[in-house]
Amino acid sequence: MLITELDLNDKKVLVRVDFNVPVDKNLGVTDNTRIKSSKKTISYILENGGTCILISHMGRPKGYDEKQSLKNIVNEVGKVLNKEITFINDCIGDNTKRACKESKKGDVLLLENLRFYSGEEDGDLEFAKSLSELGDIYINDAFGTAHRNHASTGILPSFFQGCKAMGFLLSREVDAIETFLNNGQKPILSIIGGAKVSSKIEILNNLINVVDDIIIAGGMAYTFIKSMGGEIGNSLCEDEFLKQAKDILFLANRKNVNLHFPEDVIVSREISKTSSTEVASIYNIPTHMEGLDIGPKTLNKFSKIILRSNTILWNGPVGVFEIPNFQNGTKQIASAIAKATECGAFSLVGGGDSISAIKLFRMDDKFSYISTGGGAMLESIEGKVLPGIKAILN
Repeated sequence: MLITELDLNDKKVLVRVDFNVPVDKNLGVTDNTRIKSSKKTISYILENGGTCILISHMGRPKGYDEKQSLKNIVNEVGKVLNKEITFINDCIGDNTKRACKESKKGDVLLLENLRFYSGEEDGDLEFAKSLSELGDIYINDAFGTAHRNHASTGILPSFFQGCKAMGFLLSREVDAIETFLNNGQKPILSIIGGAKVSSKIEILNNLINVVDDIIIAGGMAYTFIKSMGGEIGNSLCEDEFLKQAKDILFLANRKNVNLHFPEDVIVSREISKTSSTEVASIYNIPTHMEGLDIGPKTLNKFSKIILRSNTILWNGPVGVFEIPNFQNGTKQIASAIAKATECGAFSLVGGGDSISAIKLFRMDDKFSYISTGGGAMLESIEGKVLPGIKAILN
């Protein structure tokens, strides 16, 4: 059910948001993207006569931690919403219940960090029941935590039969992933980068049933290259996953899915801004060097594949983009996807590092959809039904 199907007038609306935002040493918010992402849902509730009661986690505290208190983000939430926010210094209990009950139509309340209680991460039924007493309606707008079976995402919705729905952010995320997995226009391409094969095995196994082409790059590519007999020097490799890499190569071949690997890479003796670099074949990297970015031949090859694709998923950088010496590959891949998008392709970008990269390159408005939930997006692409979504649909 979507939020637009519910009558919100005069209702206390409990909204699970993901305000787990980064803060600096002075506890000021350094990136308000997640707050802005839920603005549409919050504004809709207020415009339709509801009271907004916002619940979220922040960080991974063990009990109360002032540095991870949501009171630190109240001003930023107020700025984004252009509205005065009432902060409640707890998320359950009599005082919280009273504050929610006495709140008026059009008010926005932000409750204290859910994870100050162990019951949140434990999926505790009693903790969820206490939260349920604060509102008439439950809305989940926190895709970033939808893969966790925590009290506020997987258990709390069960107390709101007929009065629960997805917010606009959550429904957009679900639609974007559905478009890629089930309604993508061919050719369908997935670009999978990042450091480790181990974290992407299930994703690759499922993607082989969906896509026409998979580009495998970044640190994880070297495990595949070694499994094919390549000499990878000091490059990142998970030797314990060589067999799984071979299995994926076999499965892709059986399903007629084209796997594309880098041909040449930028290599260096060390990861630093001042280290000298050279170009080497990915199959023949000198013993004392490691691959840290994709090379010019590979960029040319990958760009052609991207530009001929109509549906594109990108997860994970193709090099150590944080260091200027090794960021060109990731930057050019982002540019190629942006160009394909401009020409009509559907592009979905997800994963913390991919999003950090496109923000660094100031390209975060160049793609069809940027997912707010790295882990949740990846589990969706593995073919799993996320607990936070299942709890809304049940």
